Amino acid sequence: MKIEGTDIPGVLVVEPARHEDRRGFFVETWNAAAFKQAGIDTEFVQDNQSFSRQAGTVRGLHCQAPPHAQVKLLRVGRGRIYDVAVDIRNGSSTYGQWVGVELSADNGHQLYIAEGFLHGFMTLEANTEVLYKCSAPYAPECELAVKYDDRQLGIAWPAVDGTPNLSEKDRDAPAFEEFVSPFSVERASGAGS
Repeated sequence: MKIEGTDIPGVLVVEPARHEDRRGFFVETWNAAAFKQAGIDTEFVQDNQSFSRQAGTVRGLHCQAPPHAQVKLLRVGRGRIYDVAVDIRNGSSTYGQWVGVELSADNGHQLYIAEGFLHGFMTLEANTEVLYKCSAPYAPECELAVKYDDRQLGIAWPAVDGTPNLSEKDRDAPAFEEFVSPFSVERASGAGS
């Protein structure tokens, strides 16, 4: 397993070892002991799966506020996504900055996102399946959101044919300048935070 930091502490690209032969491949996507040895000591309590029929589907930008803040570990089972994490830790030198990484079934990469980040992704292929682990269960009363295409954030989303496919909730999300973060550098947890 290879783990690389990104430009923002708390967001890591994980590349598990892939064992291939003529039949296909085998990969261990999660092993608590191996991840702990690599500095990721997170207890995951929930696994999620999302399926998007259309390329250009956007899910996010979301997070959960404390006490139900989530660390996430994402991977793609089928298709491709552009996965984005935005630092919302008050006091962080990278507050309001973002990291974007392409995850695909072909490259097998995973993205580890600590608490204190907004998260979202755009599908780059039709029929894309995203699988992810969370360190806290879904708590709708703690859910926060920001517009995925907020000008202040300036995320360089990939170009898609037509209008991005959004939920009504994501389309109506507030601007980043209206967002009040419940996170601070001291409060955030996880590797690299």
